[in-house]
Amino acid sequence: MPEYILEMTNITKEFPGVKALNNVNFHVKRGEIHALCGENGAGKSTLMKVLSGVYPYGTYTGDIVMNGKVMAFENIRSSEEAGIAIIYQELTLIKELDIAENIFLGRPFNRAGFVQWDKLYYEASKLLKDIGLDLDLSRKIKDIGIGHQQLVEIAKALSLKADILILDEPTSALTETEVEMLMRILRTLKERGVTCILISHKLNELFSMADRITILRDGSTVGTFDIGDITEEKTISLMVGRELTQRFPERTRKNFGNVALKVNDYSLWGNDGNKILDHISFSVRKGEILGLSGLIGAGRTELLTSLFGFLKGKRTGTVTIGSQEKRVGNPREAIGLGMGMVTEDRKRYGLVLIQSIVENTTLASLPRVSSFGVLSRDKEIYETNNYISLLGIKTRSAETVVNNLSGGNQQKVLLARCLMTNPEILFLDEPTRGVDVGAKFEIYTLMNQLAEKGTAIVMASSDLPEIIGMSDRVLVMCEGHLNGELTEGNITQEAIMERASGGRS
Repeated sequence: MPEYILEMTNITKEFPGVKALNNVNFHVKRGEIHALCGENGAGKSTLMKVLSGVYPYGTYTGDIVMNGKVMAFENIRSSEEAGIAIIYQELTLIKELDIAENIFLGRPFNRAGFVQWDKLYYEASKLLKDIGLDLDLSRKIKDIGIGHQQLVEIAKALSLKADILILDEPTSALTETEVEMLMRILRTLKERGVTCILISHKLNELFSMADRITILRDGSTVGTFDIGDITEEKTISLMVGRELTQRFPERTRKNFGNVALKVNDYSLWGNDGNKILDHISFSVRKGEILGLSGLIGAGRTELLTSLFGFLKGKRTGTVTIGSQEKRVGNPREAIGLGMGMVTEDRKRYGLVLIQSIVENTTLASLPRVSSFGVLSRDKEIYETNNYISLLGIKTRSAETVVNNLSGGNQQKVLLARCLMTNPEILFLDEPTRGVDVGAKFEIYTLMNQLAEKGTAIVMASSDLPEIIGMSDRVLVMCEGHLNGELTEGNITQEAIMERASGGRS
């Protein structure tokens, strides 16, 4: 039996005007966890789409060899039949179907043309139990959070009983607890002989799990290393092509101004009558970065989206912006009051994927790029190019369709749209989800610059190092209420997790 279960040799993939992959070599040993690293746009996802049949044989050059046999995948199904399952960075679930239906989508248990629903739900429940997820299988995907959706994707991939499991940014929306659970799942799969290819920008996770690591840069292979023969710092320098000595920029000053936003005794009920947020009170000052932490389902996203006027429901309590009490009815009103928000789910709630970078960036600021009520394309392109430069968006032009960008660059476009409104209060929900370590540093630097200019920032994140490294204060949420506030010097992973899990407030 060959040592390598997978050999991808001299893979080249071109799009109009762009060579996304240039003679990439990627060899994976049987039964290992193999990390694949690189900046946004380095070619990681493209390489995996070649492997999984999204880009079929004939649309690329080079060879895919599995178990010593040359493969020519015509589509995704032929790749799956060969024993390959992939969990994409952007989720592929059907929102209107329930959890069980999504897990076995396209593969129902049929007998004489009829679906065996009892067997389908039974098998789905076993899969969820395997990954430690306790959810009602009849709930629709649209009614569960993105973190739980990610775990459903994992259950869906496991249902294929694949020999090679590809996970593209699987922990981007997971908290520390869910990440630890996923690590246990992958180690169990490894013991069963499943080979895992893991793509992630969270290097600490990769180094705790992977056996080997392959690094891509600008569509080419930099090298493959045993995990014990390379450091995180060396990996970063090979990814970005330069030395990056620190993960978080230093704050040069922390002179906070007046209170920009004050929330007092704020509660929210869903349409079903259940209480989502329970008597929440906090404030954030101009120039302050306030971290918002908690487990999935704690209410972080619900708090920000309801304050921004997006999430509807019965609300009590008061919201004061500056010195005036306000009731924000919708995002348009929020933007008019000087608020901005970057959503955690850019594909579902943030971007218009079939439109260009220009159209997405200027969408919330049309008066700024108009003359006498008529849009000026020159102004749109000029303003958009400024943000492309500021945020380092990798694209051929401002006219590129957003759906053709990598996930990290899509995130930057969403951030550009928000910044173009010049918000005085900025809500960031998972602001660096799917963003590489070099680009994260750029976003963090921009956050600090905004804070220094007086912007009040509330950042919700499931990435504890991000919360600890960027926050002046941290609020910890648990089951819809605030369960503690941590100030500088007391912001530690242990303190956050204790409160997030329902410990002392």
